[in-house]
Amino acid sequence: GVMMPAWFDLYEIPVTAESPRDERGILKSVEKVHEMIDKEVATGISPQNIFVCGFSQGGALTLASTMLYPKALGGAAVFSGWVPFNSSFIEKISPEAKQTPVLWSHGMSDNVVEFSAGQIGPPLLEQAGVSCQFK
Repeated sequence: GVMMPAWFDLYEIPVTAESPRDERGILKSVEKVHEMIDKEVATGISPQNIFVCGFSQGGALTLASTMLYPKALGGAAVFSGWVPFNSSFIEKISPEAKQTPVLWSHGMSDNVVEFSAGQIGPPLLEQAGVSCQFK
């Protein structure tokens, strides 16, 4: 019930591994990030030279945006983020996006996104064939 700037709705804070997800809102924001990436690519920047990073909700959006992008990017950095989908996210990752390396970091005393919510992502990415380093 709190109004604040956000990429998509959060239904509870702290975010836990079991928290409900606003998949429709996330996908709308993913489209916006993809438009930004496409704009840079259209100017001649190689996707391999594009890195996306985000903190907290931005980290969740970084993960969704880079793994759902149809090309490999230079990399993604997820800081205190989480897997932003309840449905089978892994099956949606394209073979090209699996080539985008991910650095994932999460603080142990995070009051907004529980550490356990952040720990779930890296093993899922590794299972999907994505190089993910957790720090």
